[in-house]
Amino acid sequence: MNDSDWTESSSDELAENHVQVPLQFHGVYFLLSKNPKYKGRTYIGYTVNPIRRLKQHNGGIKKGGARKTSGRGPWDMILIVHGFPNDIAALRFEWAWQHPSKSRRIDSSVVKHVSRETSLQFKLRILSYMLSVGPWHRLPLTIRWLKQDYEQYYPATVPPPVHMPMLYGAFEMTKEGISCKICIQDDRERKMLCQLCGREKLEGMCASFLHCYHESCLFMAHITCFAVKFCSDDEVIPVVSTCPSCSGELLWGQLIKSCSEVSYNTHTCNLQLV
Repeated sequence: MNDSDWTESSSDELAENHVQVPLQFHGVYFLLSKNPKYKGRTYIGYTVNPIRRLKQHNGGIKKGGARKTSGRGPWDMILIVHGFPNDIAALRFEWAWQHPSKSRRIDSSVVKHVSRETSLQFKLRILSYMLSVGPWHRLPLTIRWLKQDYEQYYPATVPPPVHMPMLYGAFEMTKEGISCKICIQDDRERKMLCQLCGREKLEGMCASFLHCYHESCLFMAHITCFAVKFCSDDEVIPVVSTCPSCSGELLWGQLIKSCSEVSYNTHTCNLQLV
């Protein structure tokens, strides 16, 4: 079976049991070759579209794949870390994961290979360490296993921080998005009050307000008021808190992500998550 045969099957497999992905997506993925000639070969890269990127890798250089993966497929995307605030943060994470011995953030003792350790095991061990140290351990990241069978090689002794969920399943990219639970029906001039300080939102700045993302909760507050509530005395970057209204746990990264993904649809006058 040639690479083109594998391209379709791999991408279809990636889309099974899918979840929708916001357009503002920044992920660092981990590939493993299924080609017997390149058994154990791995690759780390950055993408804004996991499905398209896997097709490119399996299609070779002519299809936009990387030189290091061309002709060495088919490739499986077994894992992706996403939720980076921007491409710069994701690319820095990618570089450190690719070059752990050169990164100032990674201790030299961690980079030493363990006896009989495969490339897969080494890369996952480095990943587990990276997620436990700054600056990455405070980012609102998600570890998603696209091939759950390989989770067994992730070091159980170094779990990710409690605010980083470990999820399972593949993706579906979407342009339509999903409707936000807060819908403004032709009411752009509507006054909204911060439920923490009691003042109005700034004129024309939808992003100045954050909304609780729990089902049926309509709590909203200024981004700055939320940040003050989230931060303890020794914290600079907010991580986790509870909603004053529904008492549900709130992850700062998820709040910001929801805020940045909201766009105003002038045709339907609805807020949408894209």
